[in-house]
Amino acid sequence: MPIPSRAALVEHLVRTRIAGDVATPRDNNLSHYRKLANGDRHFWLGLELGDRWTDEQDVLAVMAERCGVNDDPQYRTGQDTIDPELTIDALDRMAARLRKAAAGQERVLFATGHPGGLLDVHRQTADALRAAGCEIVRIPGGLTADEGMVFQFADVAMLERGATLWHTHSPAPMAAILDALEREGRPRPDLVVADHGWAGCAGQRGLDSVGYADSNDPALFIGEAEGTLQAVVPLDDHVTDPRFYDPMTAYLLDAAGLTSQG
Repeated sequence: MPIPSRAALVEHLVRTRIAGDVATPRDNNLSHYRKLANGDRHFWLGLELGDRWTDEQDVLAVMAERCGVNDDPQYRTGQDTIDPELTIDALDRMAARLRKAAAGQERVLFATGHPGGLLDVHRQTADALRAAGCEIVRIPGGLTADEGMVFQFADVAMLERGATLWHTHSPAPMAAILDALEREGRPRPDLVVADHGWAGCAGQRGLDSVGYADSNDPALFIGEAEGTLQAVVPLDDHVTDPRFYDPMTAYLLDAAGLTSQG
């Protein structure tokens, strides 16, 4: 995969609707911001937000700043956006943390609640870090959460139910992993690369955590704003073809110094 320039990646993100005019509609975004502000923990993604974010307009302001959604509170329906420049800025922040992990040959745990979209992004990143000398954390066997099995495929932890990889926002699978590592007396990861509640749970427990989030998942961006997460990349986390993420992943790994060109 050729390494795209920043300008070429912006064009690609917009053309494939990873950013730019994304599929998530405005009313869905605002509904999720409101539910987070109203204390619905499903939308907290494993973070403990206390009473700091009870005004949905404050949530909207963070999302406009860090994701690029429309900042007009009176804009209630229609198309919403993710700013591709903010996507790439966040990829650069994530790359800096990955570079640090490679330099220190850290223990890194990968997990996804969006296997249909982001599994191979995580898998490629894990491959690159292993090649750089990092230990990719192998999770304990036999774990369960949310009426499913927590297991690892292609170096990435996921939730499985009924022989199906499960889309989940829940922090419970990550909690099961971290609790099991502690029970076994194994060291905690130095870094977690994830999304959804997997990333939020790790950050809430004091681990360095970076990840990806959609425009209707505001909690991780709030976590980054508060310093609980180190980098959160705004994107549509399930576009029509997962191969569309390949140029983004190539850019990320190159920026982290994890490719031959880097």
